[in-house]
Parts: sequence; structure tokens; C-alpha cells
Amino acid sequence: MRNFDLAPLYRATVGFDQIADMMDRVLAADINQPTYPPYNIEKTADDAYRISIAVAGFAADDLMVEVKDGALVVSARKAEDDSQRSFLHRGIATRAFERKFQLADHVRVTGASHADGMLHIDLVREVPEALKPRRIAIASGDSVRKDVVDAETVN
Repeated sequence: MRNFDLAPLYRATVGFDQIADMMDRVLAADINQPTYPPYNIEKTADDAYRISIAVAGFAADDLMVEVKDGALVVSARKAEDDSQRSFLHRGIATRAFERKFQLADHVRVTGASHADGMLHIDLVREVPEALKPRRIAIASGDSVRKDVVDAETVN
């Protein structure tokens, strides 16, 4: 297990105490995270991402994509095959799986598609207007006093 000392972070910031909890969750999950199925995460634009998961052998009805507790959860369960097939070699895994991806604040899933044995999940980061950088006008001392005098004379 990896241990990080986040004391310098706490001394210089306010409101970032959730980062330690998130790092612990991600690092703990990383140790136990299976490698099946393989996946890619790509950045498709400045605020857009795509997760592509190789799901050969699964139909769209076998897959489930949901967002819960700030995480994207992708799971699959193959329906039991009632046919009596005899395999000489079975190299395509169709075992059940569950993959979790921790989502950052303001990241939402915009859609999912299944084609050619790949599940594509599109995400976008939407920063609210209140959190976007904005310029604050600086008033000079004379204009502030004039505004105060004008307000007092009106009342």
C-alpha cells in the first residue's frame, strides 16, 4: 500500500480534504482492480472524453452503464447459453465483470454506444458559470465615496 503525506497540501489549501479520501479509494481499488476487460480512455476535446471498453461476445442487452456515488459503473452479465455447443478452444471470455471509473466534479455521461465489440462511453466536463474565472472591477476611492453619498441623498 502506498502512503502519501498530504500535510503540506492541507497547510496551503482550503476545502481540498476530499482529495485524500479520493486518493485512498482510487489506490485501494487499483490494487484489487482486475485487468479484464481491457479499456482505453481518450481525450476527444478540451472538455470531452471517451472510454472505450472491449466487450467482445457481449450484446448491448448484456451490458449496463450507470452513474452512482460519483462513479461510472460498467457491468456485464452474459445470459446462460442453453445450446449444447462443444468448443475445441474457447479464447473469447464472456465472464461477468464490473468496472468502476471515479468521475471528477462536473463530469457527466452524455451517451454510450455499442459497435464492433466495443462499448464507447462519452463524457463531458461542464463547469458551471459560477465556477468559471471572472474579472472583478476595481473601483477607485472617489467613485466609491460618490456612490455612498448618492445613496444617502436618495434615502
